[in-house]
Amino acid sequence: MSGLRICILAPVNTYAYNQQLLDAVRPVIPTDVQVEVRNIRQGNPCIENRLNLTENALAVVRMAHALEQEGFQGIWLSDFDMCGVEAAREVIDIPIVGGFPTSAFSALNLSQRFSIITIMQSTLAMQRGHVATYGLSESFASIRSIDCPVEQLSNLDVVVAKTFEVALQAVEQDGAQSILLGCTGFVDVAARVAALLEESLGCYVPVLDPNQCGFSFLVSLVRMRLRPSRLCYSKAVLPAA
Repeated sequence: MSGLRICILAPVNTYAYNQQLLDAVRPVIPTDVQVEVRNIRQGNPCIENRLNLTENALAVVRMAHALEQEGFQGIWLSDFDMCGVEAAREVIDIPIVGGFPTSAFSALNLSQRFSIITIMQSTLAMQRGHVATYGLSESFASIRSIDCPVEQLSNLDVVVAKTFEVALQAVEQDGAQSILLGCTGFVDVAARVAALLEESLGCYVPVLDPNQCGFSFLVSLVRMRLRPSRLCYSKAVLPAA
């Protein structure tokens, strides 16, 4: 298959992060893949709790349906918490993936125990729930927060320093063997933190960027011509707006 058309969908009501999300996956975009970035036009400008997630989910489903109609062959939903992904699979016939499972199962191909580094206290319980949902409790070491809201993640030096500090605690105190970054706003952070961990520990610890994990996995699904199972996601008709 050649000339794939993939969309990065930001599940937030702002285009402020669109270029950043494209830059995040640029190192892993194959030469035969055309990528466009879109965002929803209703809901919240960020997702920092369950209420934000719920409010934005239907807008994600509507946008996913529109993107399929435009001819996109797959959607990377740029959100660690998979806003609207499950519901969208009941409406569209192209693959759509979110951040947690693609990051977690990538980590488990590289290690046996992972920790999540997330942005705020308000996301801790929500993301612990993902671990249970996917049956990964035995492989889960911990989740820790850097206490940094989404709009401050662009302060890269501070974010890298905080993430390294918390990741080091996860390794030394919790037994983590790999680190998941629990927000797609962690752009240009993974490689820097991995280098700092290796320097401090004297050995390599994978730090996974959810954007690159999710996008790369999506591309593989599109190449294999795979889509949501109708034994799991019954076909549903999107209600009129």
